[in-house]
Amino acid sequence: MRRAAAKQGREPTIALINIVFLMLIFFLVAGTLAVPLDPDLSLVKTTELEGNAPADALVVHADGRMTHRGTPVADATAFFTALPPEARDKVRLVPDRDLPAKTLVRLGRALRTAGAGQVVIVTERGLP
Repeated sequence: MRRAAAKQGREPTIALINIVFLMLIFFLVAGTLAVPLDPDLSLVKTTELEGNAPADALVVHADGRMTHRGTPVADATAFFTALPPEARDKVRLVPDRDLPAKTLVRLGRALRTAGAGQVVIVTERGLP
């Protein structure tokens, strides 16, 4: 009688190790697609550049006064009722950097209760 030869099969963990290795390589490549900024680079300063707010936005200054297209606005409800009906779905607020947050929240709530569909706060985009 002959003894049956033991079957030599591939180890199932080898396939798993290969998949994990390929995933590691993929994430290494995907993570380096965005080239980091050169540390010696100094960005352009735009402090003297005059920025303009969007035309239909309510500008709120640091002291709480509001303007729309350069003219003073008494309150948020008066601003909202002066808007054309097609602009009432999305109302834009441009707050000053030094405006207290509770004032900004109060203005947003006043616009929402006046009937604004969406209140958008326009901000300056920062560099990540």
